[in-house]
Amino acid sequence: MQKLKDFKITPDNSFYATGKRKESIAKVWILPGMADKQIVRTQNGKEYNLKDYVMRETLYNRIMIPFKITGTEGKFGIFAEVIGGGISGQAEAIMYGIAKALLAYNPDLRPKLKKAGLLTRDAREKERKKYDQMGARAKYRWSKR
Repeated sequence: MQKLKDFKITPDNSFYATGKRKESIAKVWILPGMADKQIVRTQNGKEYNLKDYVMRETLYNRIMIPFKITGTEGKFGIFAEVIGGGISGQAEAIMYGIAKALLAYNPDLRPKLKKAGLLTRDAREKERKKYDQMGARAKYRWSKR
């Protein structure tokens, strides 16, 4: 696998966007003409191949949805930095970041991405735990006497 240090990402050769989902934040760069590069860097600085990192084929396919919808699959390399959350949330954050980066690359792709619902951030977050309760909604058993 090729490491990030082997090539340089600059504003001239890439398009950047940030994607968020649940507790995950993904900084995403798409690199035109470098389809063989799909790298994910985690919070501890380790770099992985994108397909190896998400492990599940369904999550990998979810990440690639923006490319399939716009007909640009195989034309871009992906470099993503992910922070927080789990694999599923990170995969969705990368997907949202890719959609926004494609928009920066070509604003004419907006109708396709909008129709597929890829430009809307999924704002659902974990509900906080309340005091005197087991969790956000679950309560301790109430005893009358």
